[in-house]
Amino acid sequence: MHHNRLKTAALLGLLTSLILAVGYWFGGSGGLVIAVVVSLVMNGVTYFYSDKLALRSMRAQSVSEAEFPELYRMVRELATEAGQPMPRLYVSPTSQPNAFATGRNPQHAAVCVTQGITEILDYRELRGVIGHELSHVYNRDILISSVAAGLAGIITMLANIAWFIPLGGGDDEDSPNPAVLLLTIILGPIAATVIQLAISRSREFQADASGARLTKDPLALASALKKIHMGTQRRPLPAQGQLTSTAHLMIDNPFRGGGVAALFSTHPKMEERVARLERMAANSGPVQFQR
Repeated sequence: MHHNRLKTAALLGLLTSLILAVGYWFGGSGGLVIAVVVSLVMNGVTYFYSDKLALRSMRAQSVSEAEFPELYRMVRELATEAGQPMPRLYVSPTSQPNAFATGRNPQHAAVCVTQGITEILDYRELRGVIGHELSHVYNRDILISSVAAGLAGIITMLANIAWFIPLGGGDDEDSPNPAVLLLTIILGPIAATVIQLAISRSREFQADASGARLTKDPLALASALKKIHMGTQRRPLPAQGQLTSTAHLMIDNPFRGGGVAALFSTHPKMEERVARLERMAANSGPVQFQR
């Protein structure tokens, strides 16, 4: 947990330095003052509202226990087993099977599943996925992951907004401003790099293992991951907009490999994740799951 806090502080410091440098470059001392205000606002937004940005990117809606009683039941049981708070529950209307957790701590966490995942997984498999996502929450992965998502999303948004800001450029009003073009070219890769530096692929292995221990059913999660990966390959999401800054939160990469999506790939190979879970099951012996 202490390590994640340090990484979060480093990310916020990096963003602040970047904003101050850009502000001074374009506006001198006046631009620096504006940059200070912008950086304070953006740091606050990324820390306190990064979960909302991630949920909005997937059009997720809060759901009640009356709407999804089995989902509530399994989450409540696993949270109680872990001795931790129960997160808020959301469902995204996306047909692709996927899930993610977000928030700044277990007291302010949310778990989201897509409509697609509820349609292809059985009870045990979905329970395995929930165990994985709760492990991200209780391992304190979600703070650094959510802040990284917020930072990348805001950086990408700034790059888009920059096209409409007159920063002093060419004589032709209809032609792209060279300074804006340069800023856009720089900020896009920075958004990808922020995520790559902040997120370790090992956290997925860790969440798989601790989630399997929580549910006491590693084979259920292995089976779920196989189905989810087949579904994400058949129904990839577009690698654009805010989705690119939320993808690393999901249990499987929602994009088809290659191109822009490769920049944001923070997931280990699914075959290796499944193999590790199967070895874990073999070493722990038969599991008697009781619903």
